[in-house]
Amino acid sequence: MSSGRRCFAFIAPGRDFTWLSEIGKDLALVARPRSKFDRLVLTEVLVEAGLTLIHEAEHSRNLTKLARACQVRNGLMVALLALCPVRRKNFAALQIGRSFVKIHDKWWIVLSASETKENRADERPINELLTHAIDCYLGQHRPVLARLDNAPSALWLSANDGAPITDKQVARVIRMTTLSTVGVEVSPHLFRTSGASAAAIHGGDNPHLASALLHHTHPNVTNAHYNRATSLSAAEDFRQIVRQYEKR
Repeated sequence: MSSGRRCFAFIAPGRDFTWLSEIGKDLALVARPRSKFDRLVLTEVLVEAGLTLIHEAEHSRNLTKLARACQVRNGLMVALLALCPVRRKNFAALQIGRSFVKIHDKWWIVLSASETKENRADERPINELLTHAIDCYLGQHRPVLARLDNAPSALWLSANDGAPITDKQVARVIRMTTLSTVGVEVSPHLFRTSGASAAAIHGGDNPHLASALLHHTHPNVTNAHYNRATSLSAAEDFRQIVRQYEKR
């Protein structure tokens, strides 16, 4: 509403538009936050979408080298964040050789205590499913984005000038990529919801898997803010009941 007032002030600078502020306050009182449920996409879907995008880029004959490198980068962003749902600022700031390292043929995300919200070191191996994609991105496609031999150590580089991408730009790329691949605009924060829900659904025998995945010290934080497994399970149970009646 404040942007609307500024717009009208430019159009008619002599008029008093304070009444718009009162309307804005009234709307704020009845506004309800948008539900996450309609944007929830489980981890396996996000990983498949990212890897599919990479595969299509590497086998396309119609893309330029720069367009191919950009598509591989975007696909890797989605797949990597799905499997390693660290916070957005940490994900965007990953640096090769420091917070993104290869140890004994396995890639790791290594965050110091000072870099995490919980003030605890976060060290997690990256699933071998992404090893080939990471190697191809770093060896073939990232140099295309970098354009220079002395490129910055940032993992994610801009397709425009080869500079490191900011965390807001990373979020924008991820939202646009998920919208174009799975039909839902999934923000980096919602990747954490996806991971917690997938862990609860597929790893029920390990009750603390979701909280460990999100680097939480107490599982109640995960259950209260991220885990949507109960709703998804209920929806699936209801679907099975409906299908039973459809067969009669």
